[in-house]
Amino acid sequence: MNQIAFNIAEEPDTATAEKGRILFAGEVEFLKGVVAMDGLPGSDRIEVCFAGRSNVGKSTLINALTGRKAIARASNTPGRTQEINYFTLGAERYLVDLPGYGYANAPVAVVEKWQRLLKNYLSGRQNLRRAFVLVDFRHGVKPVDEEIMRLLDSSAVTFQCVMTKADKVKEVDRAAVLTQVRAALAKHPAAYPEIVLTSSEKGMGIPTLRSIIAGLI
Repeated sequence: MNQIAFNIAEEPDTATAEKGRILFAGEVEFLKGVVAMDGLPGSDRIEVCFAGRSNVGKSTLINALTGRKAIARASNTPGRTQEINYFTLGAERYLVDLPGYGYANAPVAVVEKWQRLLKNYLSGRQNLRRAFVLVDFRHGVKPVDEEIMRLLDSSAVTFQCVMTKADKVKEVDRAAVLTQVRAALAKHPAAYPEIVLTSSEKGMGIPTLRSIIAGLI
């Protein structure tokens, strides 16, 4: 079993934080929604993707990162979220918003289609530098999160856990949740050995995550 500690990512120094700020303060534009592999843009840019179960706060986090209020739009309707959404991030990167997973009431055909697309994307995207798996700090890692982590393991895609809604968890409860999350991550060889704590509402962890993305080449 992996014995990595999975420490909390530290806040970046001033120069590193500024690099991340400049990247996300620049041009960020919606490019396209992809429903099949042949719709993917060219692999001329490096890309990072965001994955998370429904209602984890993925769209809100992307909006906070980019400083745009509605560049990523949330939807509670499964049929509207079954696309891989591409955004240009500056001149050299793509930011990729994967469909939310874990809808208990999603039609079987929709779930199967999404799973096929996701598997094909993860296994066939050579310019994908890192996946960020979002986990709600209030709930820790759930079985649906384990599923995506196993898929990332099998696809040999490095993923980093990003805890959302950190402001909603009392300090006294944090240690128990982090213990559970670390134990879950330790089972996955593709897990990057740092956890990012975020709150889109409070701005917590946003400079850290921006800096991590800016540092990927």
